[in-house]
Amino acid sequence: MGEKSNSRGWCGWFIAIIVLAAVVLAIVYTVKLKIKKSGDDGAGPVPGPPGAIDKKYADALKLALQFFDIQKSGKLENNKISWRGDSGLKDGSEANLDLSKGLYDAGDHIKFGFPMAFTATILSWSILEYGDQMKAVNQLASAKESLRWTTDFFIKAHPSDNVLYIQVGDPDLDHPCWERPETMKEKRPLIKIDAETPGTEVAAEAAAAMASASLVFKDSDPEYSSTLLRHAKQLFDFAETKRGSYSVNIPEVQKFYNSTGYGDELLWAASWLYHATEDKTYLDYVSKHGNEFASFGNPTWFSWDNKLAGTQVLLSRLLFFKKDLSGSKGLGNYRDTAKAVMCGLLPNSPTATKSRTNGGLVSVSEWNGLQQSASAAFLASLFSDYMLSSRLHKISCDGKIFKATELRDFAKSQADYMLGKNPLGMSFVVGYGEKYPEFIHHRGASIPADATTGCLDGFKYFNSTEPNPNIAYGALVGGPFFNETFHDIRDNPRQNEPTTYNNALLVGLLSSLVTTSSVLQSLK
Repeated sequence: MGEKSNSRGWCGWFIAIIVLAAVVLAIVYTVKLKIKKSGDDGAGPVPGPPGAIDKKYADALKLALQFFDIQKSGKLENNKISWRGDSGLKDGSEANLDLSKGLYDAGDHIKFGFPMAFTATILSWSILEYGDQMKAVNQLASAKESLRWTTDFFIKAHPSDNVLYIQVGDPDLDHPCWERPETMKEKRPLIKIDAETPGTEVAAEAAAAMASASLVFKDSDPEYSSTLLRHAKQLFDFAETKRGSYSVNIPEVQKFYNSTGYGDELLWAASWLYHATEDKTYLDYVSKHGNEFASFGNPTWFSWDNKLAGTQVLLSRLLFFKKDLSGSKGLGNYRDTAKAVMCGLLPNSPTATKSRTNGGLVSVSEWNGLQQSASAAFLASLFSDYMLSSRLHKISCDGKIFKATELRDFAKSQADYMLGKNPLGMSFVVGYGEKYPEFIHHRGASIPADATTGCLDGFKYFNSTEPNPNIAYGALVGGPFFNETFHDIRDNPRQNEPTTYNNALLVGLLSSLVTTSSVLQSLK
């Protein structure tokens, strides 16, 4: 009897352990999307972990993140780029600030705060949604490191409530020179916005960057997260209460990053602050000002200048995952417009955009055209994952039904084009594939690391017929024209200059594709 009783007890414990393990696994894998405070941590009921790794996208993601190391200013820590060194160490000194960190925006040595803040926001969004997939391919730490390098700059650039330094360096001094950032000797003047000279769009974008980043670091560094959130709230208040376009108030910025309006940045920042705080004040703000700023029913292209499509997708996730907001006034308009954006991207939709090359690439601008290609694909991946995670498998475009997976197929088509599946048979990500741009418009890449040059004599490298001596691995260049031609020469910045915001969008896109979606696995 005793032996039989022991056997039954052992079986009971074994069954209990199995049940407990199953419960734990179910809890662990229920949450895939990582944005906090969005109803059940903002997550949809996803039944499994990231799926199988796609090596093509994993290799490209590693390269894309490496480009941020190439663009870093300041005293480099754990420098991974052999041809880069410390630079901009005295940036901010004229205002007794340390603005040495941050990112050079492109192939020159200016730190433009407006696109840099957008870069940080997109990096944050990518990490929050796809950090688990980044981690699966050992790239999460790199992404967070580059994000923090950027937000460190913005903390220092915001010394008081209504003051934000938005630019380091003068393009009129920088652009006539061709030299490495490590050896530049030109003056590095500062531009700031304040209560007398407001710049709503830059203050709001910086608020969005710091609010979203506060979520990224909430668990790993709560103190840093709190600091970021405090700055985000102050900057949003500054942006809203001291309205004024920085392009109007500071005309010299118009030649480089001219803003077409600040309403989109206010909605974008308020949306991120709601996700970061769950303070209904911010949700009320986007509902109240939607008709004023959101251009409901009119799909737009997502970029450093126009945040509307991104805002519409970001607010859509609330209705997908936070069911108690389903009746929230105004949010439905955001999701309806986000759906219109998606319908415009699907190639076979009745409302499909005509801004598409014969090879299938979304192409909107002849200057840095791949920005819109990457941003459209990133948003399509997000919206597809939101749909599938909330068990919504189809979308209607003027009565024609499309599967959510078709949005993911569109995103993959854009990524594949950028990586070499195109009529030119070349990758537009430097270092990826057998054929990629070798003469990119980038000072540091084009000048040997041991060269001693001043402002002007470095132009011998600009004019050289030899490929760049330093490979700017991971740089996403501007890309082909609409007729799918591309000229790989240094004196072609509209096609052959990389930017950090392009790469941030590419990181988000590749992170969404780097592993098989666990939702898609579960539906097979």
